[in-house]
Amino acid sequence: MLQKKLLDCISQLINHKIMVIGDMVADVYLEGKISRISREAPVLILEHSEERVVPGGAANVVLNIATLSGNVAAVGVIGQDYAGQELACILTNKNAHTAGLLVDHSRPTITKTRVMAGGQATVRQQIVRIDKEKKEALNVHIEQAVKEYITTHIVGMDGVVISDYGSNTVTSNLIKYIIHTCREKNIPCIVDSRYNIMEYSGIDVVKQNESEAAAAVGYKITDQTTLLSAGKAILDKLEAQAVLVTRGPDGMSLFEKTGKVTHIPVTNRSEVYDVTGAGDTVVAAMILALAAGASYEEAARLSNFAAGIVVKKLGTATTTPTELCEAITEHFE
Repeated sequence: MLQKKLLDCISQLINHKIMVIGDMVADVYLEGKISRISREAPVLILEHSEERVVPGGAANVVLNIATLSGNVAAVGVIGQDYAGQELACILTNKNAHTAGLLVDHSRPTITKTRVMAGGQATVRQQIVRIDKEKKEALNVHIEQAVKEYITTHIVGMDGVVISDYGSNTVTSNLIKYIIHTCREKNIPCIVDSRYNIMEYSGIDVVKQNESEAAAAVGYKITDQTTLLSAGKAILDKLEAQAVLVTRGPDGMSLFEKTGKVTHIPVTNRSEVYDVTGAGDTVVAAMILALAAGASYEEAARLSNFAAGIVVKKLGTATTTPTELCEAITEHFE
């Protein structure tokens, strides 16, 4: 019965209109081969071989929704720089709508540059990471432009995601406006906020990982009792309809306003290679499933299968409806 419901849900994901609002991040990878030790200082010299940009943060949520065949619009701020242009180009090539990526000439695109190196007989690894972003809040003109874009395009949306990585794209005014508008228009809205979840009062669905949930309530989650306490506290404080806590190898726990708590085990405990970006995949699958009419539990279970697929892939990854169908079918055999 559950298998059929999930497979039916996947068939309904296609073309649902989703708006993703948040911190658009360019993950830049500089690849090099170790050449020698510098004579200027005791440091490695790398011979540059490749540079690539991968969507991160809210941009990774956009990419995941597009790969799952959603009709997705990206809303955020980028700089007038190579990273921003490349990010917009990548998302456009995946059929995402990028007119909502507004250029702010006063700030750079949020960029996380990883210098990766390895020799012929050594494992490729990260040498250093360089972050570039402006810590100040958006200026009032850019904030107003973002709000105006949302106002114009949110009508007719089937779901909204707020992806808040703490880089100040989603201001307090925008948070209140988005939540109020979604409630008024009966649009499902999910938030994934790394540091500021308690500001999202009135949101429909909250996604947090275990450490984020613990930080939000102010105590460690060490067992079932503290987990249940934290989930209920966030649910009640935000007056949300559902809270989904992702728990790594322990799966997920879904708390619903009705009082129902559902613990969902992982689908592939023995095949985890890289958890990078898995939370973004969870959010993408969850909002698409809700847009397709799934219950909170069905949407959570579908997102659990989606996460189970991407953690088997190296780096920031996505999954497709076909892969989801295959994973669910195999699981229930």
